[in-house]
Amino acid sequence: MMAAPLSTFDIAGRAMAAQLVRLNTIASNLANVGAVSGTEAGAYRALKPVFATRYAGATATVDVADITRTGTPEKRQEPGHPLADPDGNIWVANVDPNQELVEMVETSRQYANNVEVLTTAKSLALDTLRLGR
Repeated sequence: MMAAPLSTFDIAGRAMAAQLVRLNTIASNLANVGAVSGTEAGAYRALKPVFATRYAGATATVDVADITRTGTPEKRQEPGHPLADPDGNIWVANVDPNQELVEMVETSRQYANNVEVLTTAKSLALDTLRLGR
C-alpha cells in the first residue's frame, strides 16, 4: 500500500519544526559563548543539527537526523584562573557569536518563508471552498 501524498501543510510544518530545532541549537550556542572549563572534555562544543531528506512517494521533506557537537575548544594558558588545571590551562567554548547570529537570521527567514507558504495554502484552500457556493 502506498502512503498518501503529503499536503503542503505537512511539508511546511516539518520544515518549520526542523528550523525550530536549528534555532534552539543556536540559542544554546549563544548562551555558552565564552564558557570556560578546567578540562578539554568538559568544555562546551557548539551544537549543530544534521538534517536528513525524508521521501514520501514523490515528495521530499526534511527531518532532524541528529544533533552533533562540533569543533575543538580553545586552549588558553591562564594559571591564575580558578578553573585552570595544574598546568595553568583552561578551555574556552568554540562558539563564534557572529556566525551564530548569521545562522539565526537565516533560520528566522526560512521559518518565516514557511509561515508564508502556510498562509498562502490556507488562503487558496478557502478560496477554492468559496467557489463551490
